[in-house]
Amino acid sequence: MVALILSMEKNTIVIASDHGAFELKEKLKARLEKLGYKTVDMGTHSSESVDYPDFATKVARVISEKEFERGILLCGTGIGMSIAANKWPGVRAAPVYDNYTARMSRMHNNSNILVLGGRTTGEETAYDILETWLNTPYEGGRHDKRIQKISDLESRNSGSSSGERGK
Repeated sequence: MVALILSMEKNTIVIASDHGAFELKEKLKARLEKLGYKTVDMGTHSSESVDYPDFATKVARVISEKEFERGILLCGTGIGMSIAANKWPGVRAAPVYDNYTARMSRMHNNSNILVLGGRTTGEETAYDILETWLNTPYEGGRHDKRIQKISDLESRNSGSSSGERGK
């Protein structure tokens, strides 16, 4: 119930990481709070080894079900989290490595989950990426039809076996 109440506020970000990015997650939470955002931390809560798909699922599910508008996921490289999160309908999780990819992920792809690598992204770079991603609006226009095509692919391929997808 707490998550539902907080999610109605536009300035709330849901965040999670695995052990490989726990320290960077904690730093980003502090930066988000300094920027005036509230955070809902869905784990992990230590640097002990965990499985990243479990935490990608927690964030992707609440984004997919529209309980939250935007989230952040972190793992060692950002790759595993983005793969797992993008299995959820309506999720556009973008692994981002610099300000350009952060800006483009929002402007052209309307990304709703920022994905960072805790072992591949320096702290200051992560702060810059975060602020760019938060402050960049979706352009819409010509990009709307592309986002719709992604949604159509999700609908067409949901529930089918891997051998039948895309037919």
